[in-house]
Amino acid sequence: MKTTGKKTTALIIGALMTAAMISGCGNGNTASTTTAANNTPADTKAADNGTTTAADEPAATASTEEKTLTFGCQMYSDGLINPASQTNTAWNCMRFGVAEALFKFNDNMEVEPWLAESYTVSDDHLTWTIKIRDGIRFSNGTPLTATKVKESLDYVREKGPDGSASPQKYLEFEAEVTADDAANTIVIKTVTPYVNLAGNLAYPVMEIVDYSETTDPDTAMIGTGPYKVKEFHDQVGFDMVKNETYWNGTVPYDNVKILFMGDASAKANALKAGQVDLVENITNVADLKSLQEDSNYTVDIASGVRCGFSWLNQGGVLANDTLRQAIVMAIDGETICKSNTIGGLYTAGFSVLPSTLSYGYDKLTNPYAFNAEGAKKLLDDAGIVDTDGNGIRELDGKDINLTYVSYENRMLNDFSDAHTMYLTDLGLGITARYGSSDDQWNSLVAGDYDINNNNWTTVGTGDPTEYLANWYSKGGADYCSYKNDEYDTLYEQLKAENDNAKRTEIIQKLQQILVNDAVAIIDGYYNSSMAYSKNVGHAHIHTADYYWITTEITPAS
Repeated sequence: MKTTGKKTTALIIGALMTAAMISGCGNGNTASTTTAANNTPADTKAADNGTTTAADEPAATASTEEKTLTFGCQMYSDGLINPASQTNTAWNCMRFGVAEALFKFNDNMEVEPWLAESYTVSDDHLTWTIKIRDGIRFSNGTPLTATKVKESLDYVREKGPDGSASPQKYLEFEAEVTADDAANTIVIKTVTPYVNLAGNLAYPVMEIVDYSETTDPDTAMIGTGPYKVKEFHDQVGFDMVKNETYWNGTVPYDNVKILFMGDASAKANALKAGQVDLVENITNVADLKSLQEDSNYTVDIASGVRCGFSWLNQGGVLANDTLRQAIVMAIDGETICKSNTIGGLYTAGFSVLPSTLSYGYDKLTNPYAFNAEGAKKLLDDAGIVDTDGNGIRELDGKDINLTYVSYENRMLNDFSDAHTMYLTDLGLGITARYGSSDDQWNSLVAGDYDINNNNWTTVGTGDPTEYLANWYSKGGADYCSYKNDEYDTLYEQLKAENDNAKRTEIIQKLQQILVNDAVAIIDGYYNSSMAYSKNVGHAHIHTADYYWITTEITPAS
C-alpha cells in the first residue's frame, strides 16, 4: 500500500483564475467596515441553509461594524452553484467559498489533503481508502461524516447525467463508495485503475456538499467553506456571510457581496470608483495600463495553464477535413495575440495544451501554420469554390455559412471577431451569435454551433488527462463530435499508465493527433494577470490556476 501522511497547508479554495484579478480601495472603501447590507434588489430568493444554530443569531451586544468585501465577477451559468448541474456551477460553488473538496493543489501543483486527512492506495490503484478530518461541520452545523462524503459523491454521479457536469471524467459511474463512520473513512473501489484519483477528487465537480439538507441546490447549497449563502439576487449576485462553524482558521470577512459584472471596463471603473473592492477579468489593455501606471495598484502578469480555443463541430459541415484544415491555416494567431486589442495577455500556439507545460510541445509539428494563400489553395484544389460569384464558397452545392458562438470574457469575442475577418477573406460566410456564458455552454453541449469559442484550464486535476477527455469519443464529453480510433486507444492507455515518462510520451502523441486533425482554432495560451491596491493586504496568484479572493486577500491592517 502507498500511504500519504498528514500535511498542514495554507487554505487554497479553488476557482478558475481566468484573467485579471483586480482588487483596490478606490475611494477608500476597500474591505469596508459596514452595518447591515443595503441596496438589496427587489427580485431575491432567500437561501435556506438548513438548521439555524445559535452561532447564526446576532448577539445582542455584538459590534455593529463588520468587515465586508464586495467582489465584482463574471456571471457563469446564471450564477448558480449546484455542483451536479454544470462544470461552471461547480466552480461557482467553490469560488464563492461555499464548498471544499477532499483534496486540493498547492502552489507547486502537488495534490494535498483538504477535507481529507490522509489516504492510502492499493498497488493496483483500484482501492483508495480516505481518512476524513475529524471535527469539521457543514455551515448548517451538521457534522462532516464519512456517510455524508459518500452521499455527496454518490449524488453528483447520480445526477450528473441530467446536466453537463460530466462527473464520470473524474470518478467512473461504476466505482463503489463505502463509508465507515466509526473510523471516519471512505473506501473507493474502481473498475479502472486511477493514477491520481486524489487529483480528480480535487476538481470542483467532486466538492463535498450536504445535498440532503439543501432545499435549493441551485442557489443555497450547503458546504464546509468559509462562507454561506445569505441571499441570492437573480442575475445580480449573492450576499454571503461568514460560516461561524468554519474549521480551518479565521474567516477574514464577515460579509462578502458577490456582484455579477460582465463588462471588463465597467469592472475597472467600479473598482476605481470604490463601488467594489475586488474584480476579476479586467482584460481591456487600456484599463490594465491605467492600473499599472497608478501607484495605488500593483499589476502582476504570469504565464498560466489555460488554453483559449474554438471548437470545430464535426457533426455538421465541418466534418470535411479539408475545410477544417483550411480554417486553421487561414488564421494568423501570432498577429492576433500581439495586437493592441489582446495586448500580450495571450501567447500564440497551435496545440490544445500550453507550451509552458512539459508535455512535448517543442516536439510537435504544425502542418497548418498560418498561410492565407495556402488555405485558399487547399479549398480550391478540393473543389470548395465560389461558383455563383456571391463571395461565399460552396460545399456539396450549398454556401458555407458558419455559426460562430462566443461570449464576452477573457477576450473571447475579440478573438472571434478577428477569426471572422480571416475566414471572411477565405471565402466563408460567418454568422456571429454572441450571448452569455450560459448560452455558449448550452450551445456547446447541444452541438448547436459550427465554431464555439471557449477558454479552459488544462490541468485542473493535476495533469491534462481529464481535459483531453474532451476529444475521447467514448467519454460522454466529446462536444465537437470528434472520433479518432487511434486517439481513443491512446487515451485509454494514458488513463491506465502509471509511469510518468510514458504518460508524457502518450500526451505528446495525443496532442499531435489533434493538431493533425485540425480539431480547433487555438486562440493562444492565457497569461493570468492580477492587480490589487496596496491598501488591500495579502494577494497571491496560484500556479495551479486556482484562486479564491476572500482567503487569499485579507483586509488591510
